[in-house]
Amino acid sequence: MVSLLWLILQVINLYVWLIILQVVLSWLIAFNVINTNNRFVYMVGDFLYRITEPAMRPIRRILPSLGGIDLSPLVLLLLLFFLQRLLVEYWPA
Repeated sequence: MVSLLWLILQVINLYVWLIILQVVLSWLIAFNVINTNNRFVYMVGDFLYRITEPAMRPIRRILPSLGGIDLSPLVLLLLLFFLQRLLVEYWPA
């Protein structure tokens, strides 16, 4: 059972990193540091969007609009960290 817990925690960690990469990439695109006309950048951005958007969309519906600031990645990261702690505390050893 411990190895199943380890696997679940690793998947959550991987998803956390994908969210962080999505946020950084969106900032780089917004400030014109990188261009989405580059095929590789577009493919990476599209992949990250498709992976992270289904989890962030419901959070965006709940959060109030703050203009150009999107807090849904922050809320999702907090929820994932809470889930990790909860699993570690209550997993039967």
